[in-house]
Amino acid sequence: MNILLSAFLLTLSFSAFSKCEVNYDRTACKGKEAESYAKCDGKKTCTKIESAEDEMECKDAAYKACANSRIDITKSKTITAKWNGKEVVSKTNKKNFCEDYEKKDAEFNKCQ
Repeated sequence: MNILLSAFLLTLSFSAFSKCEVNYDRTACKGKEAESYAKCDGKKTCTKIESAEDEMECKDAAYKACANSRIDITKSKTITAKWNGKEVVSKTNKKNFCEDYEKKDAEFNKCQ
């Protein structure tokens, strides 16, 4: 019983220290800065802690953060990530996950 309890506590301690940091850097459409930056408390850049059990989930969270549903507000995004303080890269070894984002042509640079 003590071995199971020790293993459980060890798992919890690793989970408690696992940290996925996703950094957002938005480029707003002209005149739309306040709206575009609202998701970062009015700032152009911010870092959000995402739920992730491992480095791969952290990378997935960074990739998903590239989605841009407000194409008339946010011109583009640069998304980078760190897993437990270590920089992680995309599937093609790029720091900016949005360079690999499959919908970037449809969702970026669409300001009117």
